[in-house]
Amino acid sequence: MSLLVVGLSHRSAPVSVLERAALVGDEQAKLVQDTLAAEPATEATVLATCNRIELYADVDKFHAGVAELSTLLAQHTGVGLDELTPYLYVHYEDRAVHHLFSVACGLDSMVVGEGQILGQIKDALALGQELHTAGRLLNDLFQQALRVGKRAHSETGIDRAGQSLVTFGLEQLAQGAPVAEWARGKRALVIGAGSMSSLAAATLARAGVSELVIANRTLERALRLAESLAQQHAATPAAIIPAGEDGSAGVETGAETSAETLREGLVARAVPRDRVSAELPHADIVVSCTGATGLVLTAAELRTALAQRAACPPAAHPAAADVSLLDLAMPRDIDAAAHRIEGLHLVDIESLAEAAAEPSGAPGSSAGAMAADVDKVRTIVSEEVAAFGAAQRAAHITPTVVALRTMAADVVASEIARLDGRLPDLDDKQRAEITQTVRRVVDKLLHAPTVRVKQLASTPGGAGYADALRELFDLDPQAVAAVSRADGSARTAEPNDPKGGRA
Repeated sequence: MSLLVVGLSHRSAPVSVLERAALVGDEQAKLVQDTLAAEPATEATVLATCNRIELYADVDKFHAGVAELSTLLAQHTGVGLDELTPYLYVHYEDRAVHHLFSVACGLDSMVVGEGQILGQIKDALALGQELHTAGRLLNDLFQQALRVGKRAHSETGIDRAGQSLVTFGLEQLAQGAPVAEWARGKRALVIGAGSMSSLAAATLARAGVSELVIANRTLERALRLAESLAQQHAATPAAIIPAGEDGSAGVETGAETSAETLREGLVARAVPRDRVSAELPHADIVVSCTGATGLVLTAAELRTALAQRAACPPAAHPAAADVSLLDLAMPRDIDAAAHRIEGLHLVDIESLAEAAAEPSGAPGSSAGAMAADVDKVRTIVSEEVAAFGAAQRAAHITPTVVALRTMAADVVASEIARLDGRLPDLDDKQRAEITQTVRRVVDKLLHAPTVRVKQLASTPGGAGYADALRELFDLDPQAVAAVSRADGSARTAEPNDPKGGRA
């Protein structure tokens, strides 16, 4: 195993660098494909979230691998290598495994214990599988990372600090008040319908907002989300509102659209993203997390919305004071100038990073309990790293053992054929008995050495036992390689672990 990870995150780089380095759209796939095309890498995938970009690869040369992966990250992010290098971290072999397992458990997250990272790890694995760039090592690694993360959440209280970056962001907007109390009765606009935006919409619905508008480039996806939330939160079944003069569409919670006909519950609507400007003046809370490369909300658009909002009757937004903006996108969706506009309260990735870095900033019920949970998770990670390393080292020698047994079987077959020529009068029963006896002798002779060599190979530094076995029995390297390729192809073709679903 020669696992290498090169990356940067909120712990190593300022948000301004992370924002410029963000990979959107097909850029992740292109980076992975170019990594595999590079000479040192035989497998590759990328873990990209709003606050980390990590390139994982199986390499045959450490120094060449670090140089190549660093160069590829610089090329694909558009950040110069000289500027990017100080913010990059490198982990190799067991330390790389330890890093990913820690990430999967939420130990390296901006909000310690958040669970959404498991879905993002699953996405990274799916990307490698889809592009056929994840072989035996990365498939085993990422599937085990999902299991380790789930184990940490089920066996400890690591997630007591908060389920996601969304909840942390809403807590910052609420400024000390309970989120449910702060959000109750407000109107919310969520821009985007991806995993983070969907989580934000669901969180706001549970918090008791009175109206939730989902704006997305693909209206159908936004509509499905709005329908689901409307049905879950005591609204009548959702239906598509016919396009009006303004061209908008959405979800209504009954056959009629007047407020008098709606029973108490969430009003959820879906609109195209180009209708955001029309919805802004009516929103008390705005959450944005899209994959856009440019700003979704500019300072000018926000000022216009505030002016229109001021002209609305007070009854249109009785629960509102400042408009609360939560930007979870990387690169940012909302103009940072919003921090300086009166009447707006913006929380973005940068301000979340600052809040999480403060001793009292990270959410949680008890510092002592949280520290104990973190210690428990670290113990789990250490155990799992040791087990994974042992399994990988043992798997490394398996092709050699299989090749040895195949060679032994070939020798038995050859000697039985020779015996047939020298003793042609043997009947079928005699021949079968002799064949079975010879096979038992060979199996017994090989059993203890092969079991022992697997045990020795699983220990740290045990990789050399496979080489010794090949030398002692003069095994054909091509035969061993053929077993390795067959094993890798079978593992890659296996479906995802049924327990490795999105968190």
